[in-house]
Amino acid sequence: MSTTAAAPVPSSAPVVLEKAVIRNWKPAIGLGIFAILGIVLFVIFARAGETGFRFSTDADAIQLPVLTVDAPLAGGIVAVLLVLMAAASAYLAWRARKTPVWLIAIFAVLFMFGFLTWAAAGASLAVQVASLLVGAVALSVPLIFGALGGVISERVGVVNVAIEGQLLAGAFVSAVVASATGQPLLGLAAATVAGVLVAFVLAAFSIKYFVDQVIVGVVLNVLVVGLTSFLFSTVLAPNAAQLNSPPRFERINIPLLSEIPIIGPVLFRQTIIVYLVYIAVFVVWFAMFKTRWGLRLRSVGEHPQAADTVGINVTGTRFWNVSLAGAIAGLGGAYFTLGSVGAFNKEMTAGAGFIALAAVIFGRWDPIRATLAALLFGFATNLQSALSIIGSPVPSEFMLMLPYLVTIFAVAGLVGRVRGPAAAGKPYVKS
Repeated sequence: MSTTAAAPVPSSAPVVLEKAVIRNWKPAIGLGIFAILGIVLFVIFARAGETGFRFSTDADAIQLPVLTVDAPLAGGIVAVLLVLMAAASAYLAWRARKTPVWLIAIFAVLFMFGFLTWAAAGASLAVQVASLLVGAVALSVPLIFGALGGVISERVGVVNVAIEGQLLAGAFVSAVVASATGQPLLGLAAATVAGVLVAFVLAAFSIKYFVDQVIVGVVLNVLVVGLTSFLFSTVLAPNAAQLNSPPRFERINIPLLSEIPIIGPVLFRQTIIVYLVYIAVFVVWFAMFKTRWGLRLRSVGEHPQAADTVGINVTGTRFWNVSLAGAIAGLGGAYFTLGSVGAFNKEMTAGAGFIALAAVIFGRWDPIRATLAALLFGFATNLQSALSIIGSPVPSEFMLMLPYLVTIFAVAGLVGRVRGPAAAGKPYVKS
């Protein structure tokens, strides 16, 4: 008698795969550190006295009253709110949920309000909020232009370390052309040409001859610094009246809008270069994500082999878009001489190109986010001037470091490991 084993009956029960829980504690840790700092400054080392905040300027149609707050009381309330918001971020991280952007934004505004209240406690001068923001926008303009150029260049697959050189070249050429012709618009156009020339060299060596893009960018920065410094000493300085006295753009007040408190002075009492920033940010964002040009650009930066197979000229797309990025960065250089300082000086960009590059990374290669990052860095730079006017107890050496500390913390602490365009920095060799 033989026995046969029964065939196994297939189970109809579905197989359930557990999804890995990913918790991002980085925002909670960052907010927690600032919350602790707020407790130390606003509560433990609270400063006695009152702090005034003035929101209106003399040209505003509506004059808002000066807001006066008790510094210890306001600091204590802010510290409590900061702790609660940091705890909320930690709870969201524990639940494997993202900390919303609006929570981080409100946290940043509260912390800055508490810091200004603490720093200006007992000062005879009120904190000029509108002036603080106007200065932040002014310092952010070249950073925004540089960041937009960096976004375009890296999205198409070329790491643009030469933003510093493009800004400096634009500043130099715009000063010379505007001084010689007396027309700031011609100086603005010349700045774009100068930026294109620097970007042209970057594109030629990195795309055509496959030279390391970072090395080419660093060499270009050194070359432009040396060349402009030499020409400044030998040509511009002896002939300053003819070649280094460019006319600056006048401020253009938008009717009605320019008279609104805070918003008016910040956004609608600006020069034509600042208004060009508004246009450039929108145009670059719209073109990059809503047009065929943007789709081709992003495809070349992500997967050039796939783009090549569908008929896209990878080399040409990279070449012309890197040149376009240089033109935009050149506009940012023109702001130094035609909108801000009024004359060219040696190394006047002072590392703005590298901060713009950090804004690109902080903004995750997105035009809008990179613009917001540039505004943050500009605000941090202007804050040192505002605090020195009101007599802040913060050491001046620390305030000089503040923009760079914000840059390091933003890129390393808040962004951390973020994937950029997959093909950025990699030369494409057609098989």
